[in-house]
Amino acid sequence: ILVTNSDGGPGYTAERFQEAFSQSSYPVLNQLDSFHISKALNRTFGVKKSEFKEGVQKAIKEHELDDFIRWMDTLESTLETDKQLEKAEDFRRYIGGNWDRIFDWREKVENPPKEARGMGAMESNQRHISFRMKKRGMHWSLEGSEAMVKIKQGILNKTLRSVYLRDQRRSVRKQRDVKKVVRMTEFLRQETQPSIGAKQGKISLNTAHSSAIGQLIKSFR
Repeated sequence: ILVTNSDGGPGYTAERFQEAFSQSSYPVLNQLDSFHISKALNRTFGVKKSEFKEGVQKAIKEHELDDFIRWMDTLESTLETDKQLEKAEDFRRYIGGNWDRIFDWREKVENPPKEARGMGAMESNQRHISFRMKKRGMHWSLEGSEAMVKIKQGILNKTLRSVYLRDQRRSVRKQRDVKKVVRMTEFLRQETQPSIGAKQGKISLNTAHSSAIGQLIKSFR
């Protein structure tokens, strides 16, 4: 199964993800980012606890649409200013428009891994890509940007080397040689030990000056 999440903004709708992974042989799930749900709650109700906020939050968590509508109707009946009402209506549209995407992916699959975690905030994963590909005057072609995303994905998932070696169609012996080179590059990246300085010394060579070694010694003097 392929799980994605987003804030539901333009360009990041569930339909766009379905289109992007249309060639995948795995089913695609897209959930609304939990961080942006909390952000919308705080923007509408404030950061402090309140009866309305906790009621709406519980309805969202338990995925009870009727309870959500009831709490929002009650809230709007108590609001006094147009600005407060506008905030509440924006929140209702945002949550209601993405209601089918509010779920925990672990509850949608059979036998999820025991160590499986929630998706978390999308920005925490997005930065791996955006920090590499944005700003600094960079421009990307469609093919180049897709290749870079796949490379970053392989690095984060620790699958890049195995995929690279498999696609190269090298012999087993050649693959061992490449792995040695990779291990050597990792070794060279390690911190060097502090230098203790060069030691000086002398090795005496008791030999005739007419010999080859003797002539070599004379040439260095």
